[in-house]
Amino acid sequence: MSKPSIATAVPLRRYRYGEFTLTVLGDVDSQDDIDYRYILAVVQGDDPEPGLYITAERGSGHDLAMRIMMRDGDEVIGQSDQRHELDDFVDGAIKIVSQVLSLSDETPYQLM
Repeated sequence: MSKPSIATAVPLRRYRYGEFTLTVLGDVDSQDDIDYRYILAVVQGDDPEPGLYITAERGSGHDLAMRIMMRDGDEVIGQSDQRHELDDFVDGAIKIVSQVLSLSDETPYQLM
């Protein structure tokens, strides 16, 4: 599976979204060559490992690349300068999760 190589990170928010738990991480120190601004990790039920990640990655200039990482690979799904703020990242990432996991009938609830 394609996934971020996280050395340390600070949990910023947690959501319940249907049968999934979404955890937003910031202050990410990674062991790969990617400079992560934020990571949203998606865990299903009692599974100890996330099965889906949405990341905001710093690139050149002020833009951030949004990437989706799943069991079958990863893909950059857009570039934006709107993902520097936590709320903007969370809103965009939850929309992506909703589409990918077909959760349009569910409502995410913030736990922390």
